[in-house]
Amino acid sequence: MKQYFITGTDTEVGKTYVTCQLLNAAQRLSLRAIGYKPIAAGCELVNGEWVNEDALNIQKASFKIRVGEVIEDVDGLKADSENRKSGQTLPLRQINPIALKPAIAPHIAALEEGVTLTFDKIAQGLDLLKTYQPDLLLMEGAGGWRLPLTVGDEYTPTYYLSDVVKSLKMDVILVVGMRLGCLNHALLTAEAIRADGLTIKGWVANDVTGNMTRYQENLYSLKAMLPEPLLAEIPYQSEPNEEVLFAAIEQIR
Repeated sequence: MKQYFITGTDTEVGKTYVTCQLLNAAQRLSLRAIGYKPIAAGCELVNGEWVNEDALNIQKASFKIRVGEVIEDVDGLKADSENRKSGQTLPLRQINPIALKPAIAPHIAALEEGVTLTFDKIAQGLDLLKTYQPDLLLMEGAGGWRLPLTVGDEYTPTYYLSDVVKSLKMDVILVVGMRLGCLNHALLTAEAIRADGLTIKGWVANDVTGNMTRYQENLYSLKAMLPEPLLAEIPYQSEPNEEVLFAAIEQIR
């Protein structure tokens, strides 16, 4: 099994879209691929469950389990028995165990809701998904690399999601939102990941505006300045080339 943490140069750079594209491509190559979004802020109440749109998209893009393959999570949750003959999606609470209602910084949302964002909760969710024996497991972050889980004081250190990734020793895939400022954001994020002692497996250029001035020149600059490989280039509001995605999967499988 290969597992990667997917981070971005900022919020709203298309981490979820890239994650779903990679999951779908992996399944078209007959790989069991699961996405994991441990923390999501911004949910709506749907049929009695708090649902985050990004987490829902990742759930839909993850592979379908067979009859009797559902595993209980730490809260004793089981998936519905409906549609198991044709394959059942993984329970949303297993894809996204920490679903925070307000669409704000997760550590602030957690404080408001009385939720503690802990390493154990995130790691337990990851371990649970591993029991499905996927070939590829993609864990998507929230925001950028230095997402705070708890903000400390003079006696208590601040704890970041990147600290969890460091503890898990996961290789990283960096999503670069191709827009003005992306060079600085990409280089600083890559420097921070390397400084944390982690490996960047590669990066994805995601065109988030469709009208970036000197797009190709900026892409060329990133390719020259980032030593890690460009895994894929995602065009604006159109399906990426399937062969490009297949090539990306071959590099990370």
